[in-house]
Amino acid sequence: MIVLYIILAIVILLIMVLIHELGHYLVGRALGFKITEFSVGFGKAIAQKTNKRGEKVSLRIFPLGGYCAFFGEDAEGEDTNPESFVNQKPWKRILVYIAGPLFNILSAIIFSFILLVSLGYGNIYKVTFVNPNFTQSASVFSVGDIIYEINDKKVDYVWDSTVETILSNIKDGDEIKIKFRDIETGEIKTETITVVTEQQVDPETGENIVEDGEPVKQTGLGLSLQFSSERLSFIDALAQCVPFTIGLVWMVLKSLWLLITFQLPISAIGGPITTVSVVASTLGQSFASILLFMPLIAANLGIFNLLPFPALDGAHVVFTTIEWIRKKPIKRNVENWIHFIGLIILFAFVIIVDIIHFFV
Repeated sequence: MIVLYIILAIVILLIMVLIHELGHYLVGRALGFKITEFSVGFGKAIAQKTNKRGEKVSLRIFPLGGYCAFFGEDAEGEDTNPESFVNQKPWKRILVYIAGPLFNILSAIIFSFILLVSLGYGNIYKVTFVNPNFTQSASVFSVGDIIYEINDKKVDYVWDSTVETILSNIKDGDEIKIKFRDIETGEIKTETITVVTEQQVDPETGENIVEDGEPVKQTGLGLSLQFSSERLSFIDALAQCVPFTIGLVWMVLKSLWLLITFQLPISAIGGPITTVSVVASTLGQSFASILLFMPLIAANLGIFNLLPFPALDGAHVVFTTIEWIRKKPIKRNVENWIHFIGLIILFAFVIIVDIIHFFV
């Protein structure tokens, strides 16, 4: 069965690559660029066909990637052919470069809508235990109640709107406003709870917790909460899919910043092999998790390719913008070498992080 999940994980990555390259292809076609090949995968071609426009459409042996090749895009030195990619207007080339990442982000919005309307995400808390010593909470809440807002802030995992962040500085005497649905009546209620310090109770046994002969006390609401998901209506999902995707993009950017500033270990990220492994293992636990991975991977791929690192679309945009401003390009062979070295570094990096995950 694990083989099936691995194949499915690879198919998911192929879909993401296909969407990315389709962005380059469709915008390139719309702007009149000559395209020589559209390929899914790298390495030796295992299936190839030439269409009526003379474009090769290929499926290659290594499925973790792909490309859309434009006529004359790797030209070195002077290229006088007006059909060459490098001789097209800079603004047109910039649109082609950003089309791939943009298509990934647009697809993330579509996948987000599907997720929200069919499964939901971490947008509620379920009450799993009520401490009987917290008399105010015990008189208001029951196990199974659904919490939507705390202090007028919606519960939202993507935007890090959690109990821990919302109530990070609570102390005795603070008043906390909670919007929730009563599991018994189905009513949506809003209650104000005063934070107090009380004897902590073991949720499993219901007995007071004692350590070293001393009672363990807890400052809070007297509730054990569990992040959970609630499906959105069609209209709500339509309204929330864009903010949800923006939240995913923010998560990606935040993770990149933490990685660059060494606040996040390199083991926290992975290359394509690690991605396939994680997706496959998660699918084995819950097939529905595919709905969560699709928008997340799409947003990751879109943002990653917009980074101004050599060989990525973002770097091509930077070089083309410089050419636009200077009215002449940086030497083509110099730019090609910079992108080639960047590509080697990227390949080396993803191989290293995959190896790290293999041994850790």
